[in-house]
Amino acid sequence: MLLEIDRIQLAVPNVALVVERWQSILGAEISATDKVVCLGASRTSLRLGTGLIEVLEPDGSGVVADAVAKRGAHMFAAGASCVDVEQVQKSIAAANMVREGGQLFIDGEDIGIQGLRVVVSEHEDRARVGEIDFLYEATLLAQNSEAETARFAKVFSLDAQEFVAINSPGFGYSGTLTLFRKDLLHRFEVITPLDPDKTMGRFFSKIGPCLYMAYAETSDILEIEKRVNERKEGITVNRPDDRSDDLPADGLWLHPVTLGGMMLGLSRPSMAWSWSGHPERVEEIS
Repeated sequence: MLLEIDRIQLAVPNVALVVERWQSILGAEISATDKVVCLGASRTSLRLGTGLIEVLEPDGSGVVADAVAKRGAHMFAAGASCVDVEQVQKSIAAANMVREGGQLFIDGEDIGIQGLRVVVSEHEDRARVGEIDFLYEATLLAQNSEAETARFAKVFSLDAQEFVAINSPGFGYSGTLTLFRKDLLHRFEVITPLDPDKTMGRFFSKIGPCLYMAYAETSDILEIEKRVNERKEGITVNRPDDRSDDLPADGLWLHPVTLGGMMLGLSRPSMAWSWSGHPERVEEIS
């Protein structure tokens, strides 16, 4: 039913400040501005990679205004593409879903997945824009990742045989990657923080179940690292100790303040397969 993670939505109090960061650091380009009535928001859509970043600013009272008042700027929703939005709507058949402007807006509470928000759009092939290649993951922090993963499979008609277990003692979590299709990276990461003293555990203790971050693949990871360091912004770099700083890192994380409210993980091409079920696909750095 779902094809790709094709967009991310941020809820923010000041769209101009956030847009400047995505443009300057990642080369995003404004593609449209409009309103989303069901969310009570003005929307600025940015092209980035082959997907979109939709920046939502309150337009009077409503869902986005309430979200910003509660949490400030943050990752509001994950976006997934499909062949037929109407078919997805009929398949899920939740009472409070809203279809507006060709998109389907889903509150996780209505489908039994706490903390989730999803916007489903018809799939569109787009040329790459900016310094990322494509989005492929949205991370949900869950109280019980096993139960929530089962709900994802049922609600979105996903094949659980394609799912991959993920465990990270270093970051203190465990859970599942709900890969949408065989041999492609696109998925929700559904995880439960296990260590309340680590960064993710402290965040979960404060906020509870919610969308935590997104991930993208980039062929320009070295250039992005350079830009962020030049701006003296928050970044965490994953580069093996024996690899020169002149060579690409395996991955990096742009801290929430760097992109105006949400954390974005970036992996070099093929690297994500090392934790996604096919480590043999990872290409070596020479």
